[in-house]
Amino acid sequence: MDTTRESSTAFDGTPHAPAAARRFVRQVLGEWRLSHLAEDAVLLTSELVTNAVVHAGTDIELTCRLDADAAPPKLEIEVDDHHPTRQILDGEPPPADPMSTSGRGLALAGMLADAWGVTYTRTAKRVWVRMEFADAHEVPSPPSLPAPRPPVDGLHVAVVVADADQRVVSWNSDAESLLGWTAAQAVGRPLEELVAWRGHGPYALSLTDTLGLSRWRGEARMRHRDGRLMPVYVSHLRTDGRAEHRRSIWMVAGSEHGFVLASPPAPYRREAGRRIKDLLDEDRPLTELLDTIAQIVQLSSGGDAAYVLLRADGCNRFGVAAGAGATAGLVGVLAAGVFDPDRKTPALVDDLLAVDVELAQRLEARSLACAPLLVAGEVVGHLAVTAAQPTRFEQDLTVSLRHIADQVAVTVQRERLAEQERAHRGRLSFLAEAGELLAGVHDEELLAALAAQLVVPKIATWAAVYLTDLAGMTRLAHVWHSEERHNAELRKSLPAIPRSPLSEVTWPVGQETVLAFPLLTQGKSHGALVIGRAEPTLPLELADLLADLCRLVALNLHTAMLYARQATTSRVLQRSLLPMRVAPMPGLESAVIYRPAEEGADVGGDFYDLFTVADHWCFALGDVCGSGPEAAAVTGLARHAVRLLAKENYTVADILDRLNQTLLEDGDDSRFLSLLCGELTPLPQGGALCTIASAGHVPPLRLRPDGKVEVMAKPQLLLGIEADARFYVETFELAPEEVLLCVTDGVTERRDGKRLLDDDDGLAHLLSGCIGLSANAVAERVRQAVDSFAAHPSRDDVALLVLRAMPARMISP
Repeated sequence: MDTTRESSTAFDGTPHAPAAARRFVRQVLGEWRLSHLAEDAVLLTSELVTNAVVHAGTDIELTCRLDADAAPPKLEIEVDDHHPTRQILDGEPPPADPMSTSGRGLALAGMLADAWGVTYTRTAKRVWVRMEFADAHEVPSPPSLPAPRPPVDGLHVAVVVADADQRVVSWNSDAESLLGWTAAQAVGRPLEELVAWRGHGPYALSLTDTLGLSRWRGEARMRHRDGRLMPVYVSHLRTDGRAEHRRSIWMVAGSEHGFVLASPPAPYRREAGRRIKDLLDEDRPLTELLDTIAQIVQLSSGGDAAYVLLRADGCNRFGVAAGAGATAGLVGVLAAGVFDPDRKTPALVDDLLAVDVELAQRLEARSLACAPLLVAGEVVGHLAVTAAQPTRFEQDLTVSLRHIADQVAVTVQRERLAEQERAHRGRLSFLAEAGELLAGVHDEELLAALAAQLVVPKIATWAAVYLTDLAGMTRLAHVWHSEERHNAELRKSLPAIPRSPLSEVTWPVGQETVLAFPLLTQGKSHGALVIGRAEPTLPLELADLLADLCRLVALNLHTAMLYARQATTSRVLQRSLLPMRVAPMPGLESAVIYRPAEEGADVGGDFYDLFTVADHWCFALGDVCGSGPEAAAVTGLARHAVRLLAKENYTVADILDRLNQTLLEDGDDSRFLSLLCGELTPLPQGGALCTIASAGHVPPLRLRPDGKVEVMAKPQLLLGIEADARFYVETFELAPEEVLLCVTDGVTERRDGKRLLDDDDGLAHLLSGCIGLSANAVAERVRQAVDSFAAHPSRDDVALLVLRAMPARMISP
């Protein structure tokens, strides 16, 4: 197979892009000698690029990536656009309408691809599909088998085939001879009924997990028909294809004939030194270097698991940097003791339970052997091997570990220092990006979603965010899987409302290692970030990065919760400054439009009121100097004072006098306001008698049925300016079908450059065109005029009150 790994191109987001993308993919697969995949790959590419053109309309980047070393090999196709706000729904792709010519892209991805998903960043959206395949062009060389071991009499090689549900579908005659079950008895049985699988030590994988592997060899025990547990050697192969069509093929021989199926035994202990030397001659990334060292140590020692531990920054403890074998998903640092920074000689522990119970539980092991990594006389780490059984290792293993440790110590330390420098820069960049993304977000649900997407797929296969509110209730807020079709399944597998503290929750066991990180700030928990990783261990640098990220998320959550509580309190208080409802008046209809300038505020510096007092009605429309909370405080004072004084039968003039004195007594020279206040008394013939006074306020306008517009009050001095000010009222009759329009300066002074809405009596001209309209229609027409007067939104509070006297025939008796 061609060793080419990646090929990319870019297209304009035009209708020609899908055709160009199809040609590109077909050419690339031809060069990689993967033409047998071209039809499905080209069809998937065409659908994804077409979706990007139709729904995003931006430039498009197309990448083909081949991982020939994976088992099975994988081909990934990625389509990037620059319209991340066009999201794709979670979960399984919706079924396509058979009569529709669109909407088939994700449905095809679900049918033709082995996996698909979407990755969002601040500037782009990436949709990808993955196709797994068996390489049809390379035939592996047959393994060099050891010389036959006599005797081979009685050799039986059983061939057992199981379907995707792990039920036996084929059972050959040698299987009957070896295990006693006939084909009729075995076919249809669950494989687990025939296998006595051990889930510890070297067999840490479950039977289900083992069947999910592409290849596996090892010892096991199977049940004979007579009830015996027979030791056998199994060679497992999983076929490729769609999940429901996959088969597990087992070739089984008695343990005495296991050499027939086993790989040739390699002298790992003797070869370890040579393999380490070859490894150090290669230029590998630190993570790959440490993983390979752990694998060599595990294979050469015969242990269940092997670890590379490195000293944590700023302390004398050691963190897990890499692991191989039946590792326990370790994260963070291991306490001193066996791994003492002053211990410069190898150690052998026959039973960890007798030495360090906590360490034995974390490692899930009883036997341990370790050797220090020494650089210039300083212990910078350890190589460790563990086994589930006690007294598993011999003393000569420590000699081998010491030899390997001496070989790798300097290289590991040099590469780690270089990696730490790169990781520090990357860590700062990641946290800066995360901080910028989270900053200013006051929605807890959005914060949870962003936190999960920050770690998937960069750090974890999936992530879940649990939130704990101010009352201490914890709930599952958001889940995110690298393959989005698994989101719904993942949510179902996790507890929605944990019944125990998050640190004590038993997370579901699957192929991924599950780790939980608390969201803590100021000593208070706001939940946890739970991640699932395919890798069995979490490097210490990633653990530190996740801890920093969780602190950042927790701080933003704390701010968001306080903001939400304050916003709720503020909203309740603000709403108390406005009338709950407008009092209805016989013979009159009213309409109110109120809009504060400050975003998110319910109340600003403008206010209104319309209420009943005995046999008449009072109305008020005011404008406090300024806007925001300070103006809202004066709003509350003025509105409640007007209502209280009116209820005590003060006249309109007296209401203005008393409110003027109240503002002056407060002592704040900046607290002044304009106020239009009036009384309406219904008349027997229809309409109402209106008594009104304007304290520095925009004068009201009266619209007559013939279209004539009149100013109905003269402006007087603002309230809160002068203690000796005296106010007078004006009286007029609002006849049937006449309209009285009262507005604040947010309407008349609506600005577009140097031009105001009320220039050249603009508001009067607007009102003159409202003949015959209802009060609500007049209010809406004025609002539309204010909004459309300029391209930019209004920066001032807007309030308007419309009163219309209905014709006598429309007045209810």
